[in-house]
Amino acid sequence: MNKTDLVAAVAKKTDLSKTKAEECLNVVLDCITASLKKGDEVKLIGFGTFKVTNRKAQTGRNPRTGAPIKIAASKQPKFAAGKALKDAVNKR
Repeated sequence: MNKTDLVAAVAKKTDLSKTKAEECLNVVLDCITASLKKGDEVKLIGFGTFKVTNRKAQTGRNPRTGAPIKIAASKQPKFAAGKALKDAVNKR
């Protein structure tokens, strides 16, 4: 499922137009992104938690030449699925 499919599914289930459903989805994604940029976690009980982790600087290797390269420190967004989501996916 891609974003267009998700918007269509939300529109169908909520009786909203696809335009309104896309606006709602974009607002939710913007809010999650803004919280993560501030360093806050976003916890959606039953679904999962979005958080940011720090990755240390490290030395890597150029796969073509084997020469060492420096990889800068960075922040990485992470998602941990909640129990209800895991149970729903694994239900048989």
